[in-house]
Amino acid sequence: MSNYQILKRLYFDYTQKYLKNILTSVFFTVLLAGSTSAVAYLLDPAIKQLFIEQNKELIYVIPGLIVLAFTVKGASLYLARVIMINVSQEVRKDVQVDMFKSLVNADTKLIDKKHSGKFITNLTNDVDMITSLVSTAILNLFKDSLTLIGLLSVMFYQNWKLALVAIIMIPLASTAAKSLGKRIGKVTTQQMGKAGILTSYLIEIFQNHKLIKIFQKESYEQNRANEYLDSLKESNKKIGVVYVRASPIMEFLTGIMIAFLIFYSAKLISTNELEVGNFFSFLAAMMLAYQPVRSLATLNITIQQGLSGARRVLPIIDDVPEIKEIQKPNELIVTQGKINFDNVSFNYSEGEKTTLNSINLEIPGEKMTALVGHSGAGKSTILNLIPRFYNVDKGDIKIDGQSINGSTIFSLRKNISLVSQDTTLFDDTIKNNIFYANRDASQKEIEDAANYSFASEFIEKLPHKFDTLIGENGVRLSGGEKQRLSIARAILKKSPIILLDEATSSLDADTENKIQKAISFLTKGRTTIVIAHRLSTILNSDKIYVIDKGQVAGEGKHDDLLKSSEIYKNFYEKQIRKS
Repeated sequence: MSNYQILKRLYFDYTQKYLKNILTSVFFTVLLAGSTSAVAYLLDPAIKQLFIEQNKELIYVIPGLIVLAFTVKGASLYLARVIMINVSQEVRKDVQVDMFKSLVNADTKLIDKKHSGKFITNLTNDVDMITSLVSTAILNLFKDSLTLIGLLSVMFYQNWKLALVAIIMIPLASTAAKSLGKRIGKVTTQQMGKAGILTSYLIEIFQNHKLIKIFQKESYEQNRANEYLDSLKESNKKIGVVYVRASPIMEFLTGIMIAFLIFYSAKLISTNELEVGNFFSFLAAMMLAYQPVRSLATLNITIQQGLSGARRVLPIIDDVPEIKEIQKPNELIVTQGKINFDNVSFNYSEGEKTTLNSINLEIPGEKMTALVGHSGAGKSTILNLIPRFYNVDKGDIKIDGQSINGSTIFSLRKNISLVSQDTTLFDDTIKNNIFYANRDASQKEIEDAANYSFASEFIEKLPHKFDTLIGENGVRLSGGEKQRLSIARAILKKSPIILLDEATSSLDADTENKIQKAISFLTKGRTTIVIAHRLSTILNSDKIYVIDKGQVAGEGKHDDLLKSSEIYKNFYEKQIRKS
């Protein structure tokens, strides 16, 4: 995407709606430019009338006009900035909303292959750069351009020869700043990437702080952090150096300009082509023009940073999920909940080993089906394909004879509940974590779900009961307590299809017994697919599939598989010996 295309996109998508506000800000910049020019112009009559001719009638008028000019200048600058601050925050929110919407709706595959910290950096730092581009850059462009035009007008009015000399220096400054801007864009891209990695690392540190302590890796992690911070430091230093590189260039060019103008002015005064009053007015205009010239010369840096941020953010916003509906999808209507895998093949990334290879499954409706196999055999992948977290590469999955690809994603997922080993909870109250499954549920329904999942046992012991905050991902709860909340949430959803992925793996024997009762309530009369390492939890399943290397290596009930499947028999005997 070219710079022009990015700017066009940012204007039509995010800036155009605030055009009225921007034009109002431009109006105030016109007043700002006029008042600044007036200050420079008034020095000429001030010197002539007050100091040379000693006109007493104007002794209060001219200073009063100067005060008025400065007042208008200050008020105009304030109002213009306030308006653009409001615009910038609106633009910032709009971009972040679009990006967040895209991330929430993004395919699981996209989220899996990128550091979470990089997404956070995109959402914060990169958006800040875009905000600066469409607000600060716009304001400064109008403010400084108009001010410069006004001051140049004063300079030409006082002496056109001196004005022409001053104008020659402006393109030189702009050319130097353009080169610096490109360099800024490059080093900023590098810096954002390193900042994203650091953010991801910090997230991991917070999530794994107990692991760090138990393995006594504090020093190791400190050294890793130092490496990340050193790398980020070097990137920040590069950006800082490039930034300050503009100052000596501008100061040098300004020094040359002023020195030459003083030299040339002295010659003009000596030949009576320039009066002293005109010179001071011209000099004031030129000195006041120094700031807008410098600002315009370095504006390219802000623009390049904004463009760099947009190149990272816009592709995320524009990402089109692979998991999408056909043109006229049907509402999935679940009657029995029978699920069929018809010659389904799947792998997570192109070129990798196939995870599932032409697999066929017949999962009976309103009954419990178990999946057994070694780690990496493809069991969890089967569960992930049913709610379309991923699309199959080949074949089809049907629920009650309806292809899930031909159904709306909403109606598909509405009919499915998932309880997994990796319980996901929010930094919120217990009530809201259960309530998340069904926002229309009553307090009684929430309490019933907690009772059926045996979560009430520990909830009632908490100081604020259902209103107790559980911390980030339920850090204040035990593994068993978190699992019970997860089951309570699934109970509250009341979906006809239940997916259980190692749902009892983190529980002690007593808690597991209670959870098994809760699961029995949850799954009664519902289509249930369960993955469990403990075969004791699935012995009474209506059907058991043995999955090995992405294929079905056996199927049947427990007693049948002990006779027909060597893999299943080995699993069972190993667990019997362990117990």
